[in-house]
Amino acid sequence: MLDLYHHGSSECAGKVRFALAEKELEWQGHYLDLLKGDQFNPAYMKLNPKAVVPTLVHNGVVITESTVICEYLDEVFPRPPLKPVTAANRARMRLWTKAIDDDVHPACVEISYAICHRHIIRRMPSAEMKTFLDSRPPQSIASQWHERKVELVDLGLETPGIASKFLLIDSYLAKMEEALGYHPWLAGDTFSLADIGAAPYVNRLAMLGMSEMWTRERPRVTGWFDRITRRPTFLPSFRQWCPPDLQADILNHGSQSWPLVKQMLQRIA
Repeated sequence: MLDLYHHGSSECAGKVRFALAEKELEWQGHYLDLLKGDQFNPAYMKLNPKAVVPTLVHNGVVITESTVICEYLDEVFPRPPLKPVTAANRARMRLWTKAIDDDVHPACVEISYAICHRHIIRRMPSAEMKTFLDSRPPQSIASQWHERKVELVDLGLETPGIASKFLLIDSYLAKMEEALGYHPWLAGDTFSLADIGAAPYVNRLAMLGMSEMWTRERPRVTGWFDRITRRPTFLPSFRQWCPPDLQADILNHGSQSWPLVKQMLQRIA
Protein backbone atom coordinates (compact mmCIF):
# COMPACT_ATOMS: atom_id res chain seq x y z
CA MET A 1 0.00 0.00 0.00
CA LEU A 2 1.26 3.46 -0.97
CA ASP A 3 0.10 6.32 1.26
CA LEU A 4 0.96 9.85 0.18
CA TYR A 5 0.66 12.92 2.39
CA HIS A 6 0.39 15.87 0.03
CA HIS A 7 -1.08 19.28 -0.83
CA GLY A 8 -2.59 20.53 -4.08
CA SER A 9 -0.23 23.43 -4.81
CA SER A 10 2.98 21.94 -3.40
CA GLU A 11 5.56 21.62 -6.16
CA CYS A 12 7.26 18.74 -4.36
CA ALA A 13 4.01 16.85 -3.85
CA GLY A 14 3.11 17.42 -7.49
CA LYS A 15 6.45 15.93 -8.49
CA VAL A 16 5.67 12.71 -6.63
CA ARG A 17 2.10 12.54 -7.95
CA PHE A 18 3.56 12.93 -11.45
CA ALA A 19 5.94 10.00 -10.90
CA LEU A 20 3.14 7.86 -9.44
CA ALA A 21 0.95 8.63 -12.44
CA GLU A 22 3.71 7.83 -14.92
CA LYS A 23 4.14 4.48 -13.13
CA GLU A 24 0.34 3.94 -13.15
CA LEU A 25 0.48 3.18 -9.44
CA GLU A 26 -2.51 3.29 -7.13
CA TRP A 27 -2.08 5.29 -3.94
CA GLN A 28 -4.06 6.49 -0.95
CA GLY A 29 -3.96 10.24 -0.45
CA HIS A 30 -3.90 12.16 2.82
CA TYR A 31 -4.47 15.82 2.01
CA LEU A 32 -2.82 18.45 4.21
CA ASP A 33 -3.69 22.11 3.76
CA LEU A 34 -0.31 23.77 4.16
CA LEU A 35 -1.84 27.24 4.15
CA LYS A 36 -3.93 26.39 7.20
CA GLY A 37 -1.12 24.72 9.13
CA ASP A 38 -2.17 21.06 8.87
CA GLN A 39 1.50 20.14 8.51
CA PHE A 40 2.16 21.20 12.12
CA ASN A 41 -0.10 18.49 13.51
CA PRO A 42 2.08 16.52 15.98
CA ALA A 43 0.97 13.18 14.51
CA TYR A 44 2.14 14.26 11.05
CA MET A 45 5.38 15.72 12.37
CA LYS A 46 6.26 12.31 13.75
CA LEU A 47 6.34 11.18 10.11
CA ASN A 48 7.99 14.31 8.75
CA PRO A 49 9.80 16.46 11.35
CA LYS A 50 10.31 19.24 8.79
CA ALA A 51 6.53 19.71 8.61
CA VAL A 52 6.52 19.67 4.82
CA VAL A 53 5.00 17.51 2.12
CA PRO A 54 5.22 15.06 0.54
CA THR A 55 5.68 12.05 2.76
CA LEU A 56 5.32 8.56 1.32
CA VAL A 57 4.55 5.55 3.48
CA HIS A 58 5.03 2.24 1.66
CA ASN A 59 4.11 -0.87 3.61
CA GLY A 60 5.07 0.88 6.82
CA VAL A 61 8.32 2.40 5.50
CA VAL A 62 8.34 6.22 5.78
CA ILE A 63 10.16 8.11 3.04
CA THR A 64 10.52 11.88 2.86
CA GLU A 65 12.09 14.32 0.36
CA SER A 66 10.40 14.33 -3.03
CA THR A 67 13.50 13.51 -5.10
CA VAL A 68 14.32 10.57 -2.82
CA ILE A 69 10.70 9.38 -3.07
CA CYS A 70 10.79 9.52 -6.87
CA GLU A 71 14.03 7.54 -7.03
CA TYR A 72 12.60 5.03 -4.56
CA LEU A 73 9.48 4.56 -6.70
CA ASP A 74 11.63 4.01 -9.78
CA GLU A 75 13.66 1.34 -8.00
CA VAL A 76 10.75 -0.50 -6.40
CA PHE A 77 8.49 -0.21 -9.44
CA PRO A 78 10.94 -0.26 -12.36
CA ARG A 79 8.44 -0.23 -15.23
CA PRO A 80 8.26 2.07 -17.02
CA PRO A 81 11.75 3.33 -16.18
CA LEU A 82 12.12 7.01 -15.29
CA LYS A 83 15.91 7.08 -15.40
CA PRO A 84 17.98 7.30 -18.59
CA VAL A 85 19.69 4.17 -19.87
CA THR A 86 23.26 5.45 -19.92
CA ALA A 87 25.32 6.36 -16.87
CA ALA A 88 26.19 9.74 -18.42
CA ASN A 89 22.55 10.68 -18.84
CA ARG A 90 21.69 9.41 -15.39
CA ALA A 91 24.39 11.76 -14.09
CA ARG A 92 22.80 14.60 -16.08
CA MET A 93 19.45 13.69 -14.59
CA ARG A 94 20.82 13.83 -11.05
CA LEU A 95 22.56 17.15 -11.68
CA TRP A 96 19.15 18.56 -12.64
CA THR A 97 17.31 17.06 -9.67
CA LYS A 98 20.03 18.26 -7.28
CA ALA A 99 19.95 21.79 -8.70
CA ILE A 100 16.17 21.85 -8.43
CA ASP A 101 16.32 20.79 -4.77
CA ASP A 102 19.21 23.08 -3.85
CA ASP A 103 18.38 26.22 -5.84
CA VAL A 104 15.08 26.23 -7.69
CA HIS A 105 12.81 24.98 -4.94
CA PRO A 106 13.87 27.44 -2.20
CA ALA A 107 13.59 30.32 -4.70
CA CYS A 108 10.17 29.20 -5.88
CA VAL A 109 8.88 28.91 -2.30
CA GLU A 110 9.92 32.50 -1.61
CA ILE A 111 8.33 33.70 -4.85
CA SER A 112 5.07 31.90 -4.06
CA TYR A 113 4.93 33.42 -0.57
CA ALA A 114 5.85 36.92 -1.74
CA ILE A 115 3.27 36.97 -4.52
CA CYS A 116 0.34 34.85 -3.36
CA HIS A 117 0.55 32.86 -0.15
CA ARG A 118 1.04 35.96 1.99
CA HIS A 119 -2.43 37.19 1.03
CA ILE A 120 -4.03 33.88 1.99
CA ILE A 121 -2.23 33.82 5.33
CA ARG A 122 -3.13 37.45 6.05
CA ARG A 123 -6.82 36.61 5.65
CA MET A 124 -6.62 34.43 8.76
CA PRO A 125 -7.98 35.79 12.03
CA SER A 126 -5.09 37.43 13.84
CA ALA A 127 -4.74 34.66 16.44
CA GLU A 128 -4.66 31.95 13.77
CA MET A 129 -2.14 33.89 11.70
CA LYS A 130 0.11 34.32 14.74
CA THR A 131 -0.08 30.59 15.50
CA PHE A 132 0.76 29.75 11.87
CA LEU A 133 3.71 32.15 11.71
CA ASP A 134 5.01 31.14 15.14
CA SER A 135 5.07 27.43 14.30
CA ARG A 136 8.66 26.22 14.41
CA PRO A 137 9.36 22.60 13.47
CA PRO A 138 12.55 21.14 15.00
CA GLN A 139 13.87 20.87 11.44
CA SER A 140 12.94 23.12 8.52
CA ILE A 141 13.33 23.61 4.78
CA ALA A 142 16.09 26.18 5.46
CA SER A 143 18.00 27.33 8.53
CA GLN A 144 16.32 30.74 8.63
CA TRP A 145 13.01 29.80 7.02
CA HIS A 146 10.84 30.82 9.99
CA GLU A 147 12.19 34.38 10.01
CA ARG A 148 12.15 34.60 6.23
CA LYS A 149 8.54 33.39 6.07
CA VAL A 150 7.44 36.15 8.46
CA GLU A 151 9.33 38.72 6.37
CA LEU A 152 7.78 37.51 3.11
CA VAL A 153 4.25 37.57 4.53
CA ASP A 154 4.85 41.09 5.84
CA LEU A 155 6.66 42.67 2.88
CA GLY A 156 5.79 40.62 -0.20
CA LEU A 157 7.67 41.80 -3.27
CA GLU A 158 9.36 44.48 -1.17
CA THR A 159 11.20 41.79 0.79
CA PRO A 160 14.97 42.36 0.53
CA GLY A 161 16.59 39.92 -1.88
CA ILE A 162 13.39 38.76 -3.56
CA ALA A 163 14.50 40.06 -6.97
CA SER A 164 17.48 37.68 -6.86
CA LYS A 165 15.07 34.74 -6.59
CA PHE A 166 13.41 35.69 -9.86
CA LEU A 167 16.85 36.06 -11.43
CA LEU A 168 17.80 32.58 -10.24
CA ILE A 169 14.64 31.05 -11.71
CA ASP A 170 15.24 32.93 -14.95
CA SER A 171 18.81 31.62 -15.10
CA TYR A 172 17.55 28.04 -14.82
CA LEU A 173 15.09 28.61 -17.64
CA ALA A 174 18.10 29.74 -19.68
CA LYS A 175 19.97 26.55 -18.71
CA MET A 176 16.96 24.49 -19.73
CA GLU A 177 16.84 26.27 -23.10
CA GLU A 178 20.50 25.41 -23.66
CA ALA A 179 20.14 21.76 -22.59
CA LEU A 180 17.08 21.26 -24.78
CA GLY A 181 19.13 22.32 -27.78
CA TYR A 182 21.00 19.00 -27.54
CA HIS A 183 18.13 16.60 -26.86
CA PRO A 184 14.33 16.73 -26.48
CA TRP A 185 14.29 16.09 -22.72
CA LEU A 186 16.46 17.59 -20.01
CA ALA A 187 18.71 14.56 -19.49
CA GLY A 188 18.67 13.04 -22.97
CA ASP A 189 16.37 11.51 -25.52
CA THR A 190 13.93 10.06 -23.01
CA PHE A 191 11.55 11.57 -20.48
CA SER A 192 13.05 11.14 -17.02
CA LEU A 193 13.03 12.20 -13.39
CA ALA A 194 14.82 15.38 -14.50
CA ASP A 195 11.69 16.44 -16.40
CA ILE A 196 9.44 15.30 -13.57
CA GLY A 197 11.54 17.41 -11.21
CA ALA A 198 11.46 20.58 -13.29
CA ALA A 199 7.82 20.41 -14.39
CA PRO A 200 6.21 21.60 -11.11
CA TYR A 201 8.28 24.79 -11.07
CA VAL A 202 7.60 25.79 -14.65
CA ASN A 203 3.96 24.94 -13.97
CA ARG A 204 3.97 27.25 -10.93
CA LEU A 205 5.20 30.12 -13.09
CA ALA A 206 2.49 29.35 -15.64
CA MET A 207 -0.16 29.31 -12.91
CA LEU A 208 1.13 32.71 -11.76
CA GLY A 209 0.57 34.07 -15.27
CA MET A 210 4.31 34.46 -15.85
CA SER A 211 4.80 32.15 -18.84
CA GLU A 212 6.25 35.09 -20.76
CA MET A 213 9.50 34.20 -18.98
CA TRP A 214 9.90 31.49 -21.64
CA THR A 215 7.27 31.91 -24.36
CA ARG A 216 8.79 35.05 -25.88
CA GLU A 217 12.44 34.08 -26.23
CA ARG A 218 12.86 30.43 -25.22
CA PRO A 219 11.21 28.28 -27.88
CA ARG A 220 12.77 25.03 -26.67
CA VAL A 221 11.42 25.49 -23.14
CA THR A 222 8.08 26.42 -24.68
CA GLY A 223 8.05 23.19 -26.69
CA TRP A 224 9.22 21.14 -23.70
CA PHE A 225 6.48 22.48 -21.44
CA ASP A 226 3.89 21.91 -24.15
CA ARG A 227 4.99 18.26 -24.34
CA ILE A 228 4.80 18.05 -20.55
CA THR A 229 1.27 19.46 -20.38
CA ARG A 230 0.05 17.17 -23.17
CA ARG A 231 1.05 14.05 -21.26
CA PRO A 232 -2.13 12.36 -19.97
CA THR A 233 -0.55 12.25 -16.51
CA PHE A 234 -0.10 16.03 -16.21
CA LEU A 235 -3.56 17.33 -15.28
CA PRO A 236 -4.32 14.52 -12.81
CA SER A 237 -0.96 15.16 -11.12
CA PHE A 238 -1.10 18.92 -10.89
CA ARG A 239 -4.02 21.21 -11.57
CA GLN A 240 -6.78 18.75 -10.80
CA TRP A 241 -5.42 18.57 -7.24
CA CYS A 242 -5.19 22.33 -6.73
CA PRO A 243 -8.50 23.72 -5.41
CA PRO A 244 -10.17 26.18 -7.83
CA ASP A 245 -10.14 29.02 -5.29
CA LEU A 246 -6.40 28.54 -4.74
CA GLN A 247 -5.76 28.41 -8.49
CA ALA A 248 -7.68 31.67 -8.83
CA ASP A 249 -5.65 33.28 -6.02
CA ILE A 250 -2.37 32.17 -7.59
CA LEU A 251 -3.32 33.52 -11.02
CA ASN A 252 -4.87 36.76 -9.79
CA HIS A 253 -1.99 37.74 -7.54
CA GLY A 254 0.58 36.51 -10.04
CA SER A 255 -0.92 38.47 -12.92
CA GLN A 256 -1.08 41.60 -10.78
CA SER A 257 2.57 41.14 -9.81
CA TRP A 258 3.93 40.35 -13.27
CA PRO A 259 4.54 43.97 -14.40
CA LEU A 260 6.72 44.57 -11.32
CA VAL A 261 8.47 41.22 -11.68
CA LYS A 262 9.15 41.99 -15.33
CA GLN A 263 10.74 45.29 -14.30
CA MET A 264 12.89 43.45 -11.75
CA LEU A 265 14.16 41.04 -14.41
CA GLN A 266 14.87 43.86 -16.84
CA ARG A 267 16.73 45.88 -14.20
CA ILE A 268 18.79 42.89 -13.16
CA ALA A 269 19.54 41.97 -16.76
